[in-house]
Amino acid sequence: MALLPWLIAMAVLMIGSAFFSASEAAFFSLRAPDRRVLRGGSSAARIADGLLEDSDRLLSAVLFWNLVINMVYFALASQVALRLGTEPRYRSIAFAFSLAALLALIVLSEMLPKTLAVLVAKRVAVVLAIPIAFAVRFVDPLMPLLRGATEFSRRLVWPRFQAEAYLRIEDLERAIEYSTADARLIEQERTSLRNLVKLSEIRVDEWMRPRTLFRSFRPPVSLEDLRGELPPSGYLLVTARRSEEVVAAINLKELYHVPDHHLEQLADPVVVVPWCATVADAFDEMRSERRSVAAVVNEYGETIGILTFDDLLDTIFRAADDRSERLWNRSLIKPIRPGVWLVTGLTSLRQLAAGLGVELPPMKSATVTGCIWEQLQRIAREGDEVDCGPLHFRVLEAPAHGLLLAELTLSREEAAS
Repeated sequence: MALLPWLIAMAVLMIGSAFFSASEAAFFSLRAPDRRVLRGGSSAARIADGLLEDSDRLLSAVLFWNLVINMVYFALASQVALRLGTEPRYRSIAFAFSLAALLALIVLSEMLPKTLAVLVAKRVAVVLAIPIAFAVRFVDPLMPLLRGATEFSRRLVWPRFQAEAYLRIEDLERAIEYSTADARLIEQERTSLRNLVKLSEIRVDEWMRPRTLFRSFRPPVSLEDLRGELPPSGYLLVTARRSEEVVAAINLKELYHVPDHHLEQLADPVVVVPWCATVADAFDEMRSERRSVAAVVNEYGETIGILTFDDLLDTIFRAADDRSERLWNRSLIKPIRPGVWLVTGLTSLRQLAAGLGVELPPMKSATVTGCIWEQLQRIAREGDEVDCGPLHFRVLEAPAHGLLLAELTLSREEAAS
């Protein structure tokens, strides 16, 4: 019975060590998309995201508390072992107790909590955010000393250490060259690099999801408004209260809990880019503002489409930048017979001209639909025929809400050449 208080104290310290071990694993397992979700969540979720703004401070505090707790734990374990070892017949028991105390701390306070915390990192981070915030604040007076000790250790062990650039193109190319001998994989990775460069050539109005291809919701937004379906883009788009302009978005695929009402409270503001900006410009804006959706507006400030971060990844990793196939699962251009092709309204005129080897006159439109409407000066109807430079289009299908299909032929001069 004399040892019972010591054992209870050791059990409490094990719980404390497990608490800080789980905190370390959970917080530093969060990715950028996870942090965006936390940023738009509850007050505890926002506190968790705020702690990661100064990750060095958070890590120093967590390691400090874990070290203190473990030192006290081993001190108590040593006292218990010494008390057991006062009699010769209990010395083997004292040794076994010391070994069991060490294994218990490693398994129950380090390995197990860290493993479980990584599996549900966001939930653990939200649950532990407030007590961890108090623990970090309590250690703040010691933080200059801890950082000074870290800097001194670094200079002592690695006096000539210099931070390397985060990523350079030549590093990426060298990694591709030495990482594999598979020719197909190397070509795929080189294609991704080429597509990265193409981001500066593609305009957002060529790659955006047009207004007719996404749903938006005016607040307040409830779960019933989705009608049990995930939007095609994967994002719930929220408009202003008194207009149809998209002002915020939620990546529904990253939410681990969707409330029944007021979903707009979880939404992050969108980046606004003009229709004439390049995809690279939009990507820079989204990255600097840490947003996953850009609203594309025309010269009147009206939302005409959206561009999501998933669309950007699709642009980089697809072999061909064909958004008709991406949005409608239909090919960009399909031969019907010699000299005649079937094209979709979303087909980029720039890509079409490059693929057919022709030159187009200057025009405002970026897509087949835009070109046809620009020439007709009205909404296209089935049977309409227009010329866009050397390209002749005959409208086959023109649904009010859907994908325009047209038959494409070349002018006689171009066909002869």
